[in-house]
Amino acid sequence: MKELDTNNFINEKIEAIRKTVADGIAINALSGGVDSSTVTMLGHRALGTNLKTVFIENGLMREGEAEQVAEIFKKLGVTVDIIDARKDFFSALKGITDPEEKREAVTQTFYKNVFGRIVKESGAKHLLQGTILTDIDETIAGIKRQHNVFEQLGIDPQEAFGYKIIEPLIELRKDGVRKVGKALGLPSGLFDRIPFPGPALAARVIGEVTPERIETVRKATIIVEQFLNNTGAFQYMAILHEDRVTGMCDGKRDFGQQIEVRCWDSFDARTAEPTQLPFEILKKLALEIIQSVPGIVSVTYNIAPKPPSTIEAV
Repeated sequence: MKELDTNNFINEKIEAIRKTVADGIAINALSGGVDSSTVTMLGHRALGTNLKTVFIENGLMREGEAEQVAEIFKKLGVTVDIIDARKDFFSALKGITDPEEKREAVTQTFYKNVFGRIVKESGAKHLLQGTILTDIDETIAGIKRQHNVFEQLGIDPQEAFGYKIIEPLIELRKDGVRKVGKALGLPSGLFDRIPFPGPALAARVIGEVTPERIETVRKATIIVEQFLNNTGAFQYMAILHEDRVTGMCDGKRDFGQQIEVRCWDSFDARTAEPTQLPFEILKKLALEIIQSVPGIVSVTYNIAPKPPSTIEAV
């Protein structure tokens, strides 16, 4: 990071992307996260209109994410096509509870089914994506299979999906990506944004992922991000647990659901410590979630470090 010369890095990657794609077309999927936003601007600088940028609306994103991100990039000169793929993803996730199987379902649906169709229709031969070094490290170490790691596991994207993948950020960690994003002219709301997982809110639902359960964690996510966005923490999130827990309603026993809040201090996501939030903030946060999110009767705060915990739950 200290030795990273952003201008040289950007120029080298632009030249490499142009050489690889040549006169062809490349596609990239923009999610609005730091990595995908940075790689989108790199691709736009390199290829201009020969880069087709899409936002896959998988039904698993934050509230209004697709429209907000598309509007931001429109102001940056990048046209973003929003692709409605909600049915594809929820069908693929139906009945699955195992964490790795859920990640694999999201991966296959994204790369093979949804993106496969888009690539075939466009005639593109390359996918530009924001894989970073931490994704590789965690996947190879067996900590967590990241959805965007293939060749390092012996998977040939050309053979598996029908197109080649370009990964210009693969030698950087999150801090380096932020620096490059800033140099590319991204607004601070993007290059300084907290990380968001590739499987989106599916990584924050323990057990089966359904539209109803995603909506519950989506509502809780809005509240958590509003309460904790000024803490200076590396990342924070709401997680929906699977079991029903005992609660009370009108003085009688009731059953509801439980939200776990996680908030992390970290430099590059390889290790992390739970943020020591004031207890009064935690109490107010819990009360707001219980009052505003239907069906929630319990809120917990994770105090286990990484390792042995991981930043995301699933």
